[in-house]
Amino acid sequence: MSNSVFTDKRRTDSRGHMTRSYEKTRSMVGTAMLGALATVLMFFSFNVPLMPSFIKMDLSELPALIASFAYGPVYGVAVCFIKNIINVFASSTGGVGELSNFILGTLFVFPAGFIYRKMKSRKGALLGALAGAASMALLSVLTNYYVVYPVYTAFMPMEAIMGTYQAINPNVENLWQALIMFNMPFTFIKGMFSLAISMLIYKPLSPILKGKK
Repeated sequence: MSNSVFTDKRRTDSRGHMTRSYEKTRSMVGTAMLGALATVLMFFSFNVPLMPSFIKMDLSELPALIASFAYGPVYGVAVCFIKNIINVFASSTGGVGELSNFILGTLFVFPAGFIYRKMKSRKGALLGALAGAASMALLSVLTNYYVVYPVYTAFMPMEAIMGTYQAINPNVENLWQALIMFNMPFTFIKGMFSLAISMLIYKPLSPILKGKK
């Protein structure tokens, strides 16, 4: 008997369905791979128009969103954890930036994966990611105001930080306004950007991620 046939019998039950242990192993391996990809993508950030230079776009939430859709919301959170625990060793914020990124990433991918598990359709994925992006955007104001920016002021005075916002919009008077006018919509758009790409690539990737190809 060939090895491939033996492997197939071990990973399926009498009705040809994948066993729970095989599914769990497959999910863990896929999560590790997506976590590694997210870690790499976190290093490839770029500036966007009409935003201060220290606010950058990256696609590191994309693998976490895909994991959340493919394996479930907990696995999406695991990808967020993996990328941040690795990147913390190269942190310039003492891990505070990574903690904020983990919290916001969790707020994005967990609702997306949870709703998708209840509504396994394109509509479910869209609604889930919209809910996740909205919660991530709203909570980003609080995490930035109370956690991230107080740390940044150790490296850059608040006057200089506000100056970068006011150079774009002179009507910005305080940090609350800056975060609501700039950071909150930026964070929402960042989530939508990941959703748009996932909608294009998830369907052909899904059989590979789930071991059906």
